[in-house]
This record gives sequence, C-alpha cells and structure tokens, in this order.
Amino acid sequence: MRSSRGPGQRAGLSRDRVLDAATDLLAESGAVTMRAVAQRLGVAPNALYSHVADKTELVDGVLDRVLAQVDAPPLEPGGSPGDAMHRLMTSTHGVLIRHPQLVPAFLARQGARGANARHLGAVMLEHLAVAGITGDAAREALRVLIVYTIGFAAFDGAPDERPVPHSELRADFDRGLHWLITGIIESVR
Repeated sequence: MRSSRGPGQRAGLSRDRVLDAATDLLAESGAVTMRAVAQRLGVAPNALYSHVADKTELVDGVLDRVLAQVDAPPLEPGGSPGDAMHRLMTSTHGVLIRHPQLVPAFLARQGARGANARHLGAVMLEHLAVAGITGDAAREALRVLIVYTIGFAAFDGAPDERPVPHSELRADFDRGLHWLITGIIESVR
C-alpha cells in the first residue's frame, strides 16, 4: 500500500520543526530563506512546502509563535480601557525585548499577520471601542500603538554601545505609552 504522505511528512518534518529551524536561523543571522531552513533540517527545499506555502508564511509563522507569549488581558469589570491597552502593549514590548533578533522581521513585515496577531488586534480594538474609539480611528490608533511598541523595542535592542541604559529606555517607553494612550482616548472626548 502506497503512503499518502507528502515530501515533508516522509522527511519526518512537522510545521513546528520547520518553524523552530526558521526561528533559530533568524536568531543567528537575522535572515531566513527556504533553502537555509531546508539545509538546517537536512532535507530538500521542496519538503518544506508541505508545511508552509512560501517564505512569507514561514516568517509570519515564526513571528506569530512569538506573539503567543503576549498577555492579552481582558477588560476587568469597571476597569479602565486605557489601563488594559497599556498592559497589552507593555506585554508586547516585553516579548519583543526578549526576542530582539526578531524585531527586524517585525519591522520589515510591519507587524505580524497570524492568528495570534489577529487575536491581539481584536482585543485591542475591543478596548478601544470601550473607550469610544471605533472604525478607521480605532484601526489607526492600533497601528500607531504597534509602530510605537516595535520602534521602542528596536531602539532598545540596539548594540550595547548606547548612551541610554535599558532601564531608562524602558521607563521612557512606559511613560510615552501612557501619554500616547491618554492622547488617543482624549481625542474622542
């Protein structure tokens, strides 16, 4: 009886193994190609296509796995949507700081597009809606908060010859995030 498994399955691959190899390559060199991932796994490049459609899906998969580490707190009864947004973006910043090698990929992709990214975006849009910000204004606010957070993570992940210590950058991020969220919420009043 013939096996109905494709090339990737015959090679003993799984989507997780492919994404693990891609994550390692991004961490080591800041770049990834299908050929390099295949070489890392000891398979032909075509074996990867059973698990990812192309390089874009590969990179998106890596980034989305990292976003699974972000805490997306629900709005507590009687709680402030601004506080909930602040906690979500602070958690996102913390995850990016723990994975500085992936920040350039987030910048190049202008964020991420996988299931975890969509979930985090939906949670943030819910918080914005409670604050009275919906539609195009909410999507713009979300985009601004994402760019701010990724930008600060990129700045914080720069080489160690920086004039501003990590602790000061993180305090600046926190204070600036508070100002930004307050300004967004005040813009609808």
